[in-house]
Amino acid sequence: MRGLEGFLGTWQLEREISHGDGSSARFEGVAEWRPEGEGAVYVERGELVMGQGRFAAERRYLWDRDLRVFFDDGRFFHQVPEEGGAAAHWCDPDQYDVHYDFSRWPEWQARWQVRGPRKDYVMVSRYLPVGPSKQ
Repeated sequence: MRGLEGFLGTWQLEREISHGDGSSARFEGVAEWRPEGEGAVYVERGELVMGQGRFAAERRYLWDRDLRVFFDDGRFFHQVPEEGGAAAHWCDPDQYDVHYDFSRWPEWQARWQVRGPRKDYVMVSRYLPVGPSKQ
């Protein structure tokens, strides 16, 4: 992987969400990193499928050149380890732990485990390149 530049462009995104109560959901769509200023805007758009329901969904973050991720209001979220590995975010009262796996780059995944009194789920997001191969 080559820093932020390696993420720029459009990716197919498939996400599986498994809740502690046994229920599950999935998201299918695209993720796009678009250059903006010294960093990039990350936008994912697609469809969230929960039970019989299907919902349009969108999420947005800001990334800087050091792979620090911020919420769109500018608050720090976490830093992506350039070679893959663990990162975390405390959102009182819940703990968010992520592991980035870049071992099959340009296909890669992020596995979030979220635990706390309000949340209990595992979310695995798989990213596949769209268009010219990313190196």
